[in-house]
Amino acid sequence: MKKLSLLLPVVAGSMFGAAGIFVRGLRSFGIHNVSILFLRSVIASVVLFLFLLIYNKNLLKIAKKDIPIFFGTGILGMSGVTLFYNEAVSRLSLSLTAVLTSLSPVFVIILAFILFGEKITKRKLLSMAAAIIGCVLSSGLLEQQSGINFSVSGIAFGVVSALFYALYSIFSRAATDKGYHTYTIIFYSVLFITIALSPFAQYGKIHEFILLSPLKNSAFLFANSMFTSILPYVFITVSLMYAEAGKVSILASGAEPVAAVIFGIIIYSEIPSILMLLGLIITISALTMLCLEPKENS
Repeated sequence: MKKLSLLLPVVAGSMFGAAGIFVRGLRSFGIHNVSILFLRSVIASVVLFLFLLIYNKNLLKIAKKDIPIFFGTGILGMSGVTLFYNEAVSRLSLSLTAVLTSLSPVFVIILAFILFGEKITKRKLLSMAAAIIGCVLSSGLLEQQSGINFSVSGIAFGVVSALFYALYSIFSRAATDKGYHTYTIIFYSVLFITIALSPFAQYGKIHEFILLSPLKNSAFLFANSMFTSILPYVFITVSLMYAEAGKVSILASGAEPVAAVIFGIIIYSEIPSILMLLGLIITISALTMLCLEPKENS
């Protein structure tokens, strides 16, 4: 099981890397980002509720005073990540979007310094600088590459998505510190998103999409939710039972942009340049250094 535990975060990261495929597919039909997130969340809410009923009913219990934390993980965190990611991946290549959102550890370090007074070491500063340099190289800013989409607004959306992922991490940390399980955090996050976005969903458009090919499109929507909102978190949670958190984080964060590059090449003919691939390697290496930061120095 220990060997399998190191494969699970790679699979999880690859699933995150495939998120843009679902987004582009739904947007091409005219379904906007709010509805895409609503669909993902409502399906995830139902599946997770049924799963927790069977797995452990106690994981559905939360204290009323902790509701603001779950509001933060859902509305301020997860929804922000997804909405801005969706905008980014509609303007940029899958790989560049994944690289930009992978900058979230940089923002986590900054927010942890501001909110918790955690020390920013020289190693962290160097890693953060390297990650930013890697993103600049990956963006195509320094070259003309006709095969890759470039958009200033897309890059901005990708960076903001990383910021919101950092916010999710901070709120998630607060929930974990109170003893809540990862499954509980995810369930209430998607539940709050579902409730908040329900008035704004394109129900007519969604119904039209499903009727076009009921079995195929229903399966597509279910896969979208499972691959981006449920299975990756389950795989990472299981992996953490057998492997070190640092290793799991490195494998998951490294697999996402690599998988996005592969999916981009195969499905959308998004061929990255040598300089872009170098930027990807630098970014992953920098994030690895951040994950390996000794706790006593952090």
